[in-house]
Amino acid sequence: MTAVGRRLIEPTVERGILDRLAAIESEEGVTIMYACEAGSRAWGFESPDSDYDVRFVYARPRDWYLSFDIERRRDVIERPIFDDIDCSGWDLRKALHLFTRTNGALLEWLNSMIRYMERGSFAASLRQLTAAHFNATALCYHYSHMARRNFREHLTGSQVRLKKYLYMLRPLLAIRHIERGLGIPPVRFESLVEAVAPEAIRPGIAKLLDVKRAAPERGTGEPTPELNHFIAAELDRHRDAFSGLGRPNLLESEDLGLRLNDIFRETINEAEDSG
Repeated sequence: MTAVGRRLIEPTVERGILDRLAAIESEEGVTIMYACEAGSRAWGFESPDSDYDVRFVYARPRDWYLSFDIERRRDVIERPIFDDIDCSGWDLRKALHLFTRTNGALLEWLNSMIRYMERGSFAASLRQLTAAHFNATALCYHYSHMARRNFREHLTGSQVRLKKYLYMLRPLLAIRHIERGLGIPPVRFESLVEAVAPEAIRPGIAKLLDVKRAAPERGTGEPTPELNHFIAAELDRHRDAFSGLGRPNLLESEDLGLRLNDIFRETINEAEDSG
C-alpha cells in the first residue's frame, strides 16, 4: 500500500494501476523506468471521486533510438481513462529534453510522493541534477501561466469550482517559494502553504481544503473574499514579469549536456537489463 500523507492509495487501485502499466509495456514494447501520481492526489487535495493521474517515463529498445527518422516518431503514450485511471507518459528523450527547459510538470513528477514504479537510476539522477540545474525564471513562467489561465476561466462568477481556487493558489504560492530562494516548490500543497502562505489566508485555505476533500470533483461554492484578494494582488504584482521570456535552455551548460547524455545511455542499458 502506498502512503499519501495520512491518506492511502487503496491496494486494489494500486494493483490495477500496476497491471495497467504492465499492459502498456507489453503492448508498446517499452520499459517504464518511472511512474508516479500527478495532479490533485499528488498535491493532496483530491475529491472522493478524483481520477488517478498516472504519469510515467519509458525507454524503448536501443535500435529505436538509432533510427534515421526518430524525429518523426511519436514520443508520447496515452491511454483512455478507464476505472478512473488516467495513464500517459513520455519517452526518455522527450523527458530529458524537457528537463533542459525546466518543465514544471516533469519536475513535479520526479518529486511526487506517490511513486508506483522506479527502475534504475533515471529518476534519482535527474533529482540530483535539479537543485543545481533549474531556471527559476522558466519555472515562474510555468506557474504564472497556470494561475492566469485558471483565473480568467474559473474565478470571475458568483459561484466558483472549489478545485480551481486551489489550482490558482498552488502556482501562486509556488512562485513565492521560488522568489524566496527556497528552490523547487514542494509538490504537496500543505507543505507549500506552511512554507510561504501569508498567515491571513491560511484559515481560508484550511477551510477550503476540508470542503474540497469532501465535495465532488466538480463541486462549487461561493467566492472567498480573502482568497480572491490574495490571488488578485499576486497576479497584479507579477503583471507581465514572466511573460514573453520564453523558456531559457539549460544546455548553455556544456557539462549538463554531457551528464544528460550519460543518463540517456545508462537508462537504455538499465532498461535492457530489466527486460
